Amino acid sequence: VQLQASGGGLVQVGGSMRLSCEASERTFSGVIMAWFRQAPGKEREFVGAQTWNGRSTRYADSVKGRFTISGDNAKKTKYLQMSSLKPEDTAVYYCAARDGSVLDTSADQYFYWGQGTQVTVSS
Repeated sequence: VQLQASGGGLVQVGGSMRLSCEASERTFSGVIMAWFRQAPGKEREFVGAQTWNGRSTRYADSVKGRFTISGDNAKKTKYLQMSSLKPEDTAVYYCAARDGSVLDTSADQYFYWGQGTQVTVSS
């Protein structure tokens, strides 16, 4: 299984950006897709997770109300829509996947990872 993340870049404070994570090869009916981020000198941080069917979603408190996860099953793609961006949202963002039904917040519970995509929020 491969995950391909894309959509990062530079955005101003208060702006919006959408990240994409495309999965390859297999069907994902029993998979959790998650987003994590890592800022320089910090631990990898949970951002949000969603079941592949989109019925259950969980967000970190720091992004709740600003970030939204959605998906397009036909394209095997999950999206992270980010709005009202803050400088502290600056990080490398990763998408990840795991089998199962638990919206786990621990990075070590995710087996599949995409490459990171840099998001920089400038003031």
